[in-house]
Amino acid sequence: MTRPTDTQREQWREEGFVVLEDAIVGDDLRRLQTAFDRCAAEARPGWLERVEAGVHSAMYFDIPDPLEQDEVFVDLADHPGWYGFLMDFCGDDLIFLAPQVRTVPPSPISYIGWHPDVPHTTPLHMKVQIYLNDVGPGEGGFAYVPGSHRKGAGPYPAVRRIDSMPGHRVFTGKAGTAILFNSYGMHTAVENRTPVPRKSIILIYEKWSRERFNPQRFAAIAPLCATRARRRLFGMEV
Repeated sequence: MTRPTDTQREQWREEGFVVLEDAIVGDDLRRLQTAFDRCAAEARPGWLERVEAGVHSAMYFDIPDPLEQDEVFVDLADHPGWYGFLMDFCGDDLIFLAPQVRTVPPSPISYIGWHPDVPHTTPLHMKVQIYLNDVGPGEGGFAYVPGSHRKGAGPYPAVRRIDSMPGHRVFTGKAGTAILFNSYGMHTAVENRTPVPRKSIILIYEKWSRERFNPQRFAAIAPLCATRARRRLFGMEV
């Protein structure tokens, strides 16, 4: 299990994020991209029907129940490219909450504004943003305000334009890049002004707590959780 360096731990504490280039590469990345494309193609007609019915946004699309679609998505939860970092940051007491296997179509505006995900009263809440295709400037990249995760940071203005947020950083990267970030911090996705949809996977974690313990949440993938460590990670075992 790869652990962060002292420099990476300091960046996590002070800025609230760590970027891992080449976190997933080679056959692992290709297998993931193939599963993503297949599952997205199968689910897209249903999404378009919901968009037409006015019950879902047209600005992003998540593959439903991805853990049940392909084992490759289950394997991401404890992937060695980032698992050791998350365990280190939460004192080896981690629980997996959900994946979002997301496509962001081209759009002149972002599908969401600047926001934190949870208040500081929530146990440490972390996400991993994994790029499945290369993401350059103006291509829907993830953006974060360094240091905004700390108690007492801000206040931050309610800006009309994403790029007007003071002090923010937009993360570009090639396919296989992973961005670990503290969800207390202000973050968003920038506009995708290209003709190419942005494909990414967001993995959601918290520091383990009794409140999150729910053996039924991931009962459908129980056969894939053969080790005690994985059962605990998926909230199946105390």
